Formats: sequence, C-alpha cells, structure tokens
Amino acid sequence: MAKKILIADYSAFMRKMLIEILNEGGYTEIIEAENGKIALEKIESENPDLVLLDIIMPEVDGVEVTKQAGKKVKIIIISAIGQEGVIKEAQDNGALGFIVKPFKKEQVLEEVGKHV
Repeated sequence: MAKKILIADYSAFMRKMLIEILNEGGYTEIIEAENGKIALEKIESENPDLVLLDIIMPEVDGVEVTKQAGKKVKIIIISAIGQEGVIKEAQDNGALGFIVKPFKKEQVLEEVGKHV
C-alpha cells in the first residue's frame, strides 16, 4: 500500500529536493504545503501517513503545527535550526524525529522508513 507523505516547507527548492529523494526511495504519493496553515489544512483533508515539516514557515510555524496536529499524524522535523529548545518543544508536541538541513538522501530515507 502506498504511503502518503506531506512535505511542508516554505522553500519550493527544498520541497522539490525532498520529492526527488522520496521518489527514489519508492514513495510516490506526495503532497506539498508552502506554509503551516496549508499544512494543517492538508493534514485534515488528505490524512497523510507522515509529515516532513520545516520549523520556519510563514503564517503558522512548524512548532505550532506539531502542537495542533502532532497527536494525530506522524511528524518529522526538517530544519536548519540546531536550537535544542525548538527541537525539544516540537518533540514534546508529537514530532517523532529530526533531520538537519543540509541533509543527505540516505538520512532522509532512513528516518522516513522508521516511521511509515
């Protein structure tokens, strides 16, 4: 059964990179959101199996998305921010993992594979 993955990142370039990596890993059902507000809407309407979520986004940031949706969907944070406090807050609200940008293809596929 195909796993549906939502990529929520403000950067179209980052979304494109992640889609390419996921496609190479055999994941083909991918949804995109360019901000946290749209991510929350798509979590409700699309019911993804996993969310790859950036922390820094307009309208609603990644921490707020984890607060609102972290109990109903699996979330992995993908961010360049290395702030332990922000990561811990996201994890306290339901995020299951953390991938630091810039990331390697193998790292992304390994982390996604753990949670789908």
